[in-house]
Amino acid sequence: MMKTLFLQPPSFEGFDGGAGSRYQARREIRSFWYPTWLAQPAALVAGSRLIDAPPAGISLDQVLPLAKRYDLLVIHTSTPSFANDAKVAQAMKDQNPRLKVGFVGAKVAVEPDDSLKASTAIDFVGRNEFDFTIQEIAEGRGWDGIDGLSYRNQAGVVVHNPERATLENMDALPFVTEVYKRDLHIEDYFIGYLKHPYVSLYTGRGCKSRCTFCLWPQTVGGHRYRVRSVGHVVEEIRLAKHYFPQVREFFFDDDTFTDNLPRAEAIAKELGKLGVMWSCNAKANVPRDTLKVLKDNGLRLLLVGYESGNQRILHNIKKGMLIDVAKRFTKDCHDLGVVIHGTFILGLPGETKETIEETIKFATEINPHTIQVSLAAPYPGTFLHKQAVENGWLDAAHAELIDDHGIQIAPLQYPHLSHQEIFDSVETFYRRFYFRAGKIASIVSEMVISPEMMVRRLREGVEFFHFLREREMAH
Repeated sequence: MMKTLFLQPPSFEGFDGGAGSRYQARREIRSFWYPTWLAQPAALVAGSRLIDAPPAGISLDQVLPLAKRYDLLVIHTSTPSFANDAKVAQAMKDQNPRLKVGFVGAKVAVEPDDSLKASTAIDFVGRNEFDFTIQEIAEGRGWDGIDGLSYRNQAGVVVHNPERATLENMDALPFVTEVYKRDLHIEDYFIGYLKHPYVSLYTGRGCKSRCTFCLWPQTVGGHRYRVRSVGHVVEEIRLAKHYFPQVREFFFDDDTFTDNLPRAEAIAKELGKLGVMWSCNAKANVPRDTLKVLKDNGLRLLLVGYESGNQRILHNIKKGMLIDVAKRFTKDCHDLGVVIHGTFILGLPGETKETIEETIKFATEINPHTIQVSLAAPYPGTFLHKQAVENGWLDAAHAELIDDHGIQIAPLQYPHLSHQEIFDSVETFYRRFYFRAGKIASIVSEMVISPEMMVRRLREGVEFFHFLREREMAH
């Protein structure tokens, strides 16, 4: 077995590049998702180590000496972080020329040829679901016989092996919790709307929805929701509870955990017996009866992608969501006491100054507990990227999706709506949502009730205003 290091590379201060992060960038407040897509193959490779540099505050100078101690380096990358990650790969290769370096992630899965040609430091790319691809490399198998692999052969020629069969038996994957315990410090992971400390993991892969902007289903996950058995999921939560008694919340990072309602209810009932608090990603169409079952069995929060308050834009992005259904769902959640973190995207096809205003009004009307406002990001491999290139919406100068500070930029522009107008609308959205008397009162009451929450919200407030100030200075 090759001595293997899995690495989420050092990057911008506070850069959230983990696979759970839907948009790789710095956040308004310090936030880090778990590197679950790296932890999964790490669990398959005996004696391996996983380093998640940004949350741990590990610098490149601290990582470089490790190059001599390993035979194989696997780096998770993304479109925004690729240039930086390639530099890290080269620096590690300079330390140990014999080190084999492979990249994984959606970016290289859809652009394996360009990725390998971008840097001679990259020896191979694991495409699509790369878990067992990486395991076979670590076992020392011949690269020409490993499915799902793209690599540079001894003559320097890029070779693309056949696709790896889609993983159907999700229970064949080992628990990532073992790697979390071995290699990570869970207190390093913060998400503004989740209790701290939290643990996140996947109970399945793929998403039935066809949203044109969404990265994972269109690249590495697919549109069929392939799931672990209920017993397998519950056993890992039981183990995680034992390993991390300090954890206050578990998060299921499946693209849409509510894609399979009977299974969601079955898992919830088992979690209810364990007495754990949990949250998940959901679509804004879960029936009230199901919501009640989930809530009665430990569900605290749903992360809901509303995206826009304009029905035409929702049709344009193939969201498969009706505004009226979303409103009813949100009211049901409020009635039942299910907290909502709502996510919105500005700059999607069809966006105008008027639709931005409509979305802001929609958000204040349905009033989720917290929100995240992102800029439409056309990642390569998505239909949105194809549309943007074909229609001239994507400016090449903004194609890397982040600026020199690691902050998300507005990569799309339209004849009637500029980069700058879309970019500026994010701050407008946040200010108008949070600076309302009712919202301020609810945040203050939350702080008064909990001293811990007071400390946390004050810290987040400082980070938020610092972030806004940096945005203004950078643009």
